[in-house]
Amino acid sequence: MNMRDRVNQALKDAMKSKEADRLSTLRLINAAIKDKDIALRGTADEEGGVSDADVLGILGRMVKQRQESARAYEEGGRLELAEKELSEIKVIEDFLPRQLTDEEAESAVDAAISEAGAASIRDMGKVMAVLKAKYTGQMDFGKAGPLVKSRLG
Repeated sequence: MNMRDRVNQALKDAMKSKEADRLSTLRLINAAIKDKDIALRGTADEEGGVSDADVLGILGRMVKQRQESARAYEEGGRLELAEKELSEIKVIEDFLPRQLTDEEAESAVDAAISEAGAASIRDMGKVMAVLKAKYTGQMDFGKAGPLVKSRLG
């Protein structure tokens, strides 16, 4: 079952069980996927619409946005809003693969460096492309970038 079908099935299940908070988050996910579909119209990739990798990227961005919002709400003393953001993160993470541990991320970076044949910092883009192709949704690329830089630099 592809990612879009999993989201739609979860949406139906949430409707049936009357889980309002989960339902609203699933609707946000669905809307983001449809927005990406619309953005892809007219491009060469249009045939299948949004791929699973695209959906993982969308979900990853949604988690990151909510983490930033929750942090801002906590700093502003709006704990009820921060909790709402954190509960949305839990729903979104149900669809994401397990995140790599720090050790797994380091070995993935080392493998990507050797696979890309990277020798200097100029090859960082190649290494990041390999990582994104293999580990979208499993790795925080904001943390991977500095790790790659330290290995190549």
